[in-house]
Amino acid sequence: MNEDYLYSLFEDVKNDFDIEEPSANHKERFLQKLNNKGELYLVNADRQRRRLWKPLLGVAASILLILAITFNLSSDKKGLRNLASVSPEMAETENFFTTSIAEELYKLNEVSTPEARKLIDDTTERLKALEEAYDNLKKDLNESGDDKRVIFAMISNFQTRIEILKNTLQEIENIKQLKITSYETNSTI
Repeated sequence: MNEDYLYSLFEDVKNDFDIEEPSANHKERFLQKLNNKGELYLVNADRQRRRLWKPLLGVAASILLILAITFNLSSDKKGLRNLASVSPEMAETENFFTTSIAEELYKLNEVSTPEARKLIDDTTERLKALEEAYDNLKKDLNESGDDKRVIFAMISNFQTRIEILKNTLQEIENIKQLKITSYETNSTI
């Protein structure tokens, strides 16, 4: 801003400034009011703290309940063994399969289109059924004590999931190609 403009602005409003002095006992009255407000503030602060405890206690109780339920559920699931508990090699195998499944699911979400939605929903349902079967296989592994047939069934379950995902991805790609081919045929006619 220009300095002359500021100077002229203040010159124009110079007579509008409040130039009156406060009364002689203004400071004492102000301090008295401030002290009275301070006492009221302390009383109000105590009341507010008491009011805050009730909701905070409710929240704390809710959090404790959630933690207790989570701990109880996780301790139930910890009793079930998976491939990783059999041997280090099986741990690597399980890690490989879970990583591969996660990658295929990511690819599936990337190519998701409205045309392929029904196919993806069907695949999701099939995967859920396989996950439930895997949970049953974990129970069987606990009961059988490292039975090779159960371990093989668990590995087959992982392989089946990956095959389903790959087949679904291939079918979606075929749908896209068919759509492109159909569009090209219709546009050239």
